[in-house]
Amino acid sequence: MKSGLPAWLPRSVLTLSEGYDRAALAADLIAGVTVGLVALPLAMAFAIASGLTPQAGIYCAIITGFIISALGGSRFQVGGPTGAFVVVVSGIVAKYGIDGLFMCTLMAGVILVVMGLAGTGTAVKYIPKPVIIGFANGIALVIASTQVKDFLGLEIAVPGEFIERLEVIGANLGSVSPDSLALGAATLLLLVLWSRYVKRIPAYIVALFAGTGAAFVFQLDVATVGSRFGGIPPGLPAFHVPVFRPELVLTLISPALTVAMLGAIESLLSAVVADRMGGDRHNPNTELFAQGVANILSPMFGGLPATGALARTATNIRAGARSPMSGIIHAVTLLGVLLFGARLAAYVPLPVLAAILFVVAWNMGEWLEIGEVFKQSYADILVWTATFMLTVLADLTVAVEVGMVLAALLFIRRVANTTTVSRVTHAYVEAGRPHILQDKVISDYVAIFRIHGPFLFGGTDKLHEISDRADELPRVVVLRLRNMTAVDATGLSAIEELADELKAKGRTLVLCGAPSQPLAAMWKAEFHARLSEANICANVQAALDRAAAVVGEL
Repeated sequence: MKSGLPAWLPRSVLTLSEGYDRAALAADLIAGVTVGLVALPLAMAFAIASGLTPQAGIYCAIITGFIISALGGSRFQVGGPTGAFVVVVSGIVAKYGIDGLFMCTLMAGVILVVMGLAGTGTAVKYIPKPVIIGFANGIALVIASTQVKDFLGLEIAVPGEFIERLEVIGANLGSVSPDSLALGAATLLLLVLWSRYVKRIPAYIVALFAGTGAAFVFQLDVATVGSRFGGIPPGLPAFHVPVFRPELVLTLISPALTVAMLGAIESLLSAVVADRMGGDRHNPNTELFAQGVANILSPMFGGLPATGALARTATNIRAGARSPMSGIIHAVTLLGVLLFGARLAAYVPLPVLAAILFVVAWNMGEWLEIGEVFKQSYADILVWTATFMLTVLADLTVAVEVGMVLAALLFIRRVANTTTVSRVTHAYVEAGRPHILQDKVISDYVAIFRIHGPFLFGGTDKLHEISDRADELPRVVVLRLRNMTAVDATGLSAIEELADELKAKGRTLVLCGAPSQPLAAMWKAEFHARLSEANICANVQAALDRAAAVVGEL
């Protein structure tokens, strides 16, 4: 850091020490207010979907949003309740009540603090991509299914199990409220069209005010926050330490670990995306520590579990944020709404919030990634299928555990399969000659890096050594894969991300010398279409020839 301060300090401290002027404050003020208004409907919707009152989501967004921005390791991260927790939280509340949820959240917070202090911020790399995609798909589908009731205006009790929920909804389709359906459908259409054609004003804000206004003007007979929950009390609740129930400690360890790991995964993935969008680099351990403190304090104010929120973080960057101060201003904005506008929140229609959550579920679902998974090996498809099905039909905790066990077993199998014993023959020696570097002329416009050994989940972050130095590298970067014995979906994704990052910096990535398994995996994943077939070469000499051609095209 330019300030010379330790890198583990909160990013807010580091940013302010580097200099903070009125222009930066003005930019953060606009971004913070914008994100605060976006967070309002999302916080209420997530809390309602989780089986709590809408104010619990707002309390969480205020407390955790402030702490995560003040103590976190990301310049742009905005924290609060997210859709990823809906399935877990609703299950915990159903089994153990509100006290059980608060206990579980506090325990998860302690786990996250320990993870941050222990320097395990990079441990998320050990979660394979098919597992992440599988439970993202599953969570999104479950969230959407929980909102059908309010979207259609059904006066029914919705079961906790996915299949039973669909059966009950299907059996009551004859009692759909025309007003609720019309308002929900109109809000959904507005969200889709506004998001596509208007970028400056976030669609969630427009949908919240337009839907609420329409329900009031046309006197629609729809359920509202006021009719369902009695409105939102103004002001923050009193500080209250949750009731500690010793008999639940062992029982809640598994869901607490799930909340902690889910929070770590989502917050760090969000921070990585923020780095790409904002051209920055976060400190994962500082970020985890802040997430932990936030989750310890959230239940003491009646709030939900929290993590870094990708939609709000992306909105924050697009709105022009300069520092973590924008996240703090977002929390202050929500506090202002709670203190001075809580009475108006009672008029928000539930079909509007349901439509908003439909869009959230679609955006968080990673649906396009399913097609990419099916271009990978059968092992990756198996891991994704197991994680997805168990998330939807069983439990998120079980889904992640089974997905990780399957991935670990398949990891061992892949590594074992790369161990070979073979005789060195004359043909083997001759086949290796085009791959050796000693007799090649490497021009100044080429940098060659190599991957040695299996390139599977857990080791893909090593490519950061290249992307972090992209500005210093020459026009063409050659990645020599001669000794990369195996690759999986996570490894392929990391190489693809590297290619995109280098392209954004005006560089070209050329791959060469991939053995049979990695080469087959790349062709199945259609790398030839993404990187250009010309940039996937048989050996290092062909890669050097390609580099000369790329430079010659300039």
